[in-house]
Amino acid sequence: MEPKTTQHYLFPEMDSPILLHMKQYAKEHFIPIMDERSLHMLLTLLTVQQPKQILELGSAIGYSAIRMALALPHAKITTLERDSVRYQEAVQNIQSAQLEGQIAIHHTDALQWDTTKLHKTFDVLFIDAAKGQYERFFEKYEQYVQVGGIIYCDNIAMDGQVLQPLSDIPRRNRTMIRNLKQFIETMYNHPRYEVSYLNIGDGLLIARKVKEDEV
Repeated sequence: MEPKTTQHYLFPEMDSPILLHMKQYAKEHFIPIMDERSLHMLLTLLTVQQPKQILELGSAIGYSAIRMALALPHAKITTLERDSVRYQEAVQNIQSAQLEGQIAIHHTDALQWDTTKLHKTFDVLFIDAAKGQYERFFEKYEQYVQVGGIIYCDNIAMDGQVLQPLSDIPRRNRTMIRNLKQFIETMYNHPRYEVSYLNIGDGLLIARKVKEDEV
């Protein structure tokens, strides 16, 4: 048996059979789920923040949504997933965890979703979807983040590639990395957000909204 870490004591639900099964399934089927170090940091920050409404872009098989729901029993989570297979797997996992009342999952492309369905604002926007589209996600959804709310963006470092010259990046990844670099620059220069970066896992960007949207 592996020795228990601080994270196990802070978040004992991580040892639940459903979560252990999901982690193993993701590993066997090469499904990217959030790095545990980044996830534990995210959950720690969320536990302090105590958000009531969370919007997640990129459900995958529902692992991070379930972890957030278990750590924050009073929060409501809306999560979007465009891949039909992963969406169905996420639905099954959410049902197995008996969290249908806390997590609302939608099968949709976040860039095409009809946001008129959103009749509320969110305390947290968590972006963990197509890395080359982070700026477009931000432009579409940041208006639904209330002042004092926080945007968390995972995988912001892309294995350190954002720190490399584009000429050193494999050609197939250059557009994605260029877009990600532009997004990071946009966020650090944005007048309505205070931005910080945590060098943990594959990088976690944190942006707190400090001003109202301009009319």
